[in-house]
Amino acid sequence: MSEQGHMDEQRTAGTVKVMVVDDHPMWRDAVARDLTAAGFDVVATAGDGPQAVRRARAVSPDVLVLDLNLPGMPGVQVCKELVGADPGLRVLVLSASGEHADVLEAVKSGATGYLLKSASTQELSDAVRSTAAGDPVFTPGLAGLVLGEYRRLASDPAPAASDEPKAPQLTERETEVLRLVAKGLSYKQIAERLVISHRTVQNHVQNTLGKLQLHNRVELVRYAIERGLDDA
Repeated sequence: MSEQGHMDEQRTAGTVKVMVVDDHPMWRDAVARDLTAAGFDVVATAGDGPQAVRRARAVSPDVLVLDLNLPGMPGVQVCKELVGADPGLRVLVLSASGEHADVLEAVKSGATGYLLKSASTQELSDAVRSTAAGDPVFTPGLAGLVLGEYRRLASDPAPAASDEPKAPQLTERETEVLRLVAKGLSYKQIAERLVISHRTVQNHVQNTLGKLQLHNRVELVRYAIERGLDDA
């Protein structure tokens, strides 16, 4: 990459506010330092679960880089609470564990991506940049696992389905936005493709969440995959 290109990349990254959560001070500081060097705006760090929730609410980061193994409150609970309150928050889990159960639990709690701590500094900064754009990022081999689990869940009969008179009716535009969300596009990319404002896309997503009684983007993607909208 040319020097000018690198500077442009840093300027782009610099608009992304990042918070780093890990209970090991040396690791936490190293990650924060690496991301700052890559041009990101590291607005806060935290070393335990409750502190992470408090500080994230105070500084409103764009991306939360989160370890799962935290004192005081598990990382998945931190993720669930913060994403539940702010569906626009992106969470990139950075964990030493590649266990499938941990990965699936993190994604179900609202994480956008999952990276192992064996990742390089470049892989981490690329992952944070992609996560900020709303693109799912997974250590190689884990993306297929997550999509496979969504498809497995989608094939299970919904227990409450028989009690529901009919599925909620989405407008044509809401369905269109939902399809693009399922394909992994960020709100900004959806706005550009449909030639509408970023705020309008957010409103459509919020209306859709309300109609479908869902809580966050992850549940929305699962709903869309269940109906094959990601292939449409």
